[in-house]
Amino acid sequence: MYLILFDIDGTLVLSGRAGVRAMNRACFDIVRGEALTGMAFAGRTDWSILEEITRRFGRTLDAPLLEDLRRRYVEHLTEEIERPGEGVKAVMPGIRELLLALQQREDAAVALLTGNFIEGARIKLDYFDLWKYFPCGAFGGDAANRNELVPIAIERARQCGIADVTAAQVLVVGDTPSDVECALVAGATPVAVATGGFSVEDLRQSGAEIVFEDLSDTQAFLALLGGSA
Repeated sequence: MYLILFDIDGTLVLSGRAGVRAMNRACFDIVRGEALTGMAFAGRTDWSILEEITRRFGRTLDAPLLEDLRRRYVEHLTEEIERPGEGVKAVMPGIRELLLALQQREDAAVALLTGNFIEGARIKLDYFDLWKYFPCGAFGGDAANRNELVPIAIERARQCGIADVTAAQVLVVGDTPSDVECALVAGATPVAVATGGFSVEDLRQSGAEIVFEDLSDTQAFLALLGGSA
């Protein structure tokens, strides 16, 4: 049995920077500044991004402030996801076909491992009609540090009855070195895909032995699981 944990941004979909715009709007509501200017956020959790933003503006991200920012971000994302967007706004190559194929297998279950807050994850994936494939997961509101999310995702999969596995039976599919790192730290297998901002070579250098240009070759991905496709 395999548990396959998918990242969202750059792996499953690109939202045309809806999340960035929503985060900027939420932070402007509270700290009155363009929060993400010059800031690297690929592969990070929403929680860790907000920690850095509030620190820049001399604030401490306590629980009430985190909740206020999260709520405002979700409100703005609901609007921003409907806008035309900037750059690519689409499902990544091969994703629909792969999810359908995995849905048919008895030896595989899928869940999410994402830096998005759960509400933001649902807004983005619902827009592309992909939320229905993911019964559970670990999210950016569960921990600030992405490296803590694999064990959370494993426990959630057990609780919701889709898989009872160890880390050695987990594949973490993502497009950033942070996805690779969180898998390796937990003892899971990273499956990197160069559909985000990092090249195949970047992802190999980060420690991933399995790297795809994209996920358009469904059979090549299913071959990782062994058995019949």
